[in-house]
Amino acid sequence: MPIYEYHCEACNRDFECLVFSGETPCCPKCKGEDVHRLMSACGFMSKSGSGETVSRSAGASACGGCSATNCGSCGH
Repeated sequence: MPIYEYHCEACNRDFECLVFSGETPCCPKCKGEDVHRLMSACGFMSKSGSGETVSRSAGASACGGCSATNCGSCGH
């Protein structure tokens, strides 16, 4: 039962929705059914054995001068 982010074409609103298997979401504001799932970055943090943080959320760039949202898109 994942929570996905959607965009409603009718009222131009972004919203989150808990989606059960086989369901099609509708906009909670206008009840429109022309909605598209958005790509969203997952947030996570992992720690090494010493308690030091070794990873950040996928939305944060690891490169100081890079504007990419992940290292896979810039090659570093």
